[in-house]
Amino acid sequence: MTDTATAPEHEDAGEPTNPARAGKREVWGVYWAFSIFYTALTVGICLLGRATPPPRPDVTALQAAAWFDKHETGIQVGFVFLLLIAGGAAISNGIIGYFMMRMSSGKMLAYAYIAAMGVGAVPGFQLLLVCWLTATFRPDRSPDLLYLLYDLGMLSYNGSLGCFTAAYTVMAIAIFYDRNRIFPKWFAYVTVWQIVTELLASQMWLYHSGAFAWNGMITLYIAIVIFGLWIVCLLALLRGAAARETADTPALYEPEGTR
Repeated sequence: MTDTATAPEHEDAGEPTNPARAGKREVWGVYWAFSIFYTALTVGICLLGRATPPPRPDVTALQAAAWFDKHETGIQVGFVFLLLIAGGAAISNGIIGYFMMRMSSGKMLAYAYIAAMGVGAVPGFQLLLVCWLTATFRPDRSPDLLYLLYDLGMLSYNGSLGCFTAAYTVMAIAIFYDRNRIFPKWFAYVTVWQIVTELLASQMWLYHSGAFAWNGMITLYIAIVIFGLWIVCLLALLRGAAARETADTPALYEPEGTR
């Protein structure tokens, strides 16, 4: 791929020229893929799949089976679509890792972030889709089996905390130690709050109702507000970082033979 699109050279020096478009095209392409993926994720998970806000955890097996029956079409459409675009999660992690590698705190933290998010995507994303799609495509199974898929999907989706906690921790450390000012320091503090919400949400394994259940005020709604703030800030910061890339920005890796 090519780097920044430069303004065409004009033979007439007196003729006004258009300013060069900032940023590298491949970085902008991945940035927009990241934005589109998270928009699609929101539609699939929230509007169609009904996983956020989630159903109640304190239901019986028959109520869980009835809930799957009521939302069968939305779950099937939304989650099959998400299975098809699941690779967008890797693209999203990739652009964040790319800018973390630009930080003076070193590439090792970027690798750790990408690895932690990649591992966390299996229980925190894919398993929910598989469990609930199985329940809706196999409605003839016993209510007890459907109830197990209902619980397993939600607990895996909201309760897979360790990988994401590790990812947010290395990101915050990388920003705090970075001297290249890729991301501002205040974003590290916002990321720390992401870690706090992950730790608080660990209580959902113990409660079937109340503030610490998976649909509770603390484990869900406060976490959603902080995550929403975090992702909006991240999108804005990635956009600014992408715009600062120029044709003169050094490559992350030297070409073969020049090392």
